[in-house]
Amino acid sequence: MSMEYNSDSILVLDGIEAVRKRPGMYIGDVSYKGLHQLFFEVVENSIDEVLAGYCQNIWITLKEDSVTIKDDGRGIPVNRKEEFGQSALEVVMTRLHAGGKFNDNVYAIAGGLHGVGLSCVNALSEWLLAKIKRNNKIYEMKFEFGRSVTPLKELGETDESGTEISFKPDSSIMEETKFDPSYMKRRLRQLAFLNNGVKIYFNEINGKEEVFRYTDGLTAYLSYLNENKKPLHDPISIKKEEVLEGQRFAISVEIGIQYTDSYAETLYSFANNVYTSEGGTHLTGFRYGLTRAVNYYAKTKKDNKYTFSGEDVREGGTAIVNVRLPNPVFEGQTKNKLMNSDVKNIVEQTTYEGMERFLEENPQVADRIIRKVESARKARDAAQKSRELVRKKNTFGSVLPGKLADCSGRGVKREEREIFIVEGDSAGGSAKQARDRNFQAILPLRGKIINVEKNRIDKILKNEEIQSLISASGCGIGEDLDMSKLRYGKIIITTDADVDGAHIRTLLLTFFFRYMSPLIEGGKIYSAMPPLYKISKGKKEHYAYTDEELRRVVDEWGGNVSVQRYKGLGEMNPEQLWDTTMDPKSRTLIRITMEDAEEADRVFTMLMGENVGPRRNFIQENADKVNLDV
Repeated sequence: MSMEYNSDSILVLDGIEAVRKRPGMYIGDVSYKGLHQLFFEVVENSIDEVLAGYCQNIWITLKEDSVTIKDDGRGIPVNRKEEFGQSALEVVMTRLHAGGKFNDNVYAIAGGLHGVGLSCVNALSEWLLAKIKRNNKIYEMKFEFGRSVTPLKELGETDESGTEISFKPDSSIMEETKFDPSYMKRRLRQLAFLNNGVKIYFNEINGKEEVFRYTDGLTAYLSYLNENKKPLHDPISIKKEEVLEGQRFAISVEIGIQYTDSYAETLYSFANNVYTSEGGTHLTGFRYGLTRAVNYYAKTKKDNKYTFSGEDVREGGTAIVNVRLPNPVFEGQTKNKLMNSDVKNIVEQTTYEGMERFLEENPQVADRIIRKVESARKARDAAQKSRELVRKKNTFGSVLPGKLADCSGRGVKREEREIFIVEGDSAGGSAKQARDRNFQAILPLRGKIINVEKNRIDKILKNEEIQSLISASGCGIGEDLDMSKLRYGKIIITTDADVDGAHIRTLLLTFFFRYMSPLIEGGKIYSAMPPLYKISKGKKEHYAYTDEELRRVVDEWGGNVSVQRYKGLGEMNPEQLWDTTMDPKSRTLIRITMEDAEEADRVFTMLMGENVGPRRNFIQENADKVNLDV
């Protein structure tokens, strides 16, 4: 029996209730990413005070179940808003689209123009405590589940100013409530790079303090990003401000560029300090401007007869595009993409003029860059035939690798299909016998795939194992990648639990990161977790996945325990492999995520690149954490 649909069916939620009912609309999700979005919403308010010229220091203190963000800005206003019968502080905390960001006279440049940041944090917190220093006085107000529980109180006098927000995420809504200090510090370091001179203090639970402060901005940022690479020249810095017709405030463009011996391009874009992970108009303008400048110089100064593609020009380049503008338009509350159309032309012209001038004034560096770009063009041409071959194989239902044991079930949806990438014929044979052929495919790889960090695309595409991976997935790679053509809902890397297996997994992840990153971003790449041990006592059996679990079970079972160490998937019979690693009801999978592309890029370069020094240092620093089972 269906309910009658009438006026009584229409629910009207106020701001706080709407956020609590549909939190994903405001912070993206309620797990790891959404949790940290709450933290960043508060930090961005302090950074907006930095941009306005009123804040020089930000202090973050992490506790077991909460976090405190404090700044020395102007402090949130506390005077009474007569039309609401509340203090300005309470209005900001409890009403959506309320705040100083809508007033150009208060914030000409700001990251959070939606006006829902603090109210969202408040709505999704078990409690939130706001302390304000303003008007030579200290004020305090407490909220629970988005509602005020104490009136605005005056605590005393002070000659300081600023805002201090402490909050505990609401575990009844948030699936994840434990903050990740390493993730938080990466973003705070990024903000310090982007805002010359601001001092950001980060205090961990154990009391350890780290301070982020840089006075040479994007130059220091490029040096940090290219720490594990070999730069071809010193960082290039390009800056410009322009006031558009009819506008009161200037659009500021700041760009940093440095070419390295790497084959991968590394681009990061920001708008008003907000990291735009999906780029936008500013990144589009930069790409066009850089390609124009390099082609103009090559043709006029080097009589180059070829026209370089954008892909050629960006190979091995690390670039940061940072724009500051009034009234930014982002795609969605989480601000992944900048949409302002007038920004494209400004950034394109700024990049073109700045890069063309640099090449003119630095002919030796220009020669190095042109040689690098020309080498990329030749490699692209050499790879064209391989790309065409790969494209032909990428059509769904076309010729697939001979070694692929594909799914055979009819009517199985693509999202339900999964492919296991296994190492060697032995493991491949066991996996083929163990699988449910209706929805599970097996692709055995012979040996280790080519290290894509040390090779260009033309050589990579000639590698037989890489060709098998690309054609089996069906979606193409690089600029040709089309997620709609992906043949499986899950791509599961299944390697042995030994050093070689870890190396193969790293090689595969490097390939996916460099050439098929949308698969990682879309949550399609997984790592299987086969057991390390089989524990037996009489008729009892238990599979242990960690050394800690092994010790616990052995202690619980007492004497006469038999322990078998699995070093390879081929050592398991099909039934064991199905029960432990392939059965969706009992297996453990780790989804590979890319929460911080910047750190991922640095780690992959350090582990897999040409520069040995950083890798040696990493091994020495982490040697005591390795458990070698030989």
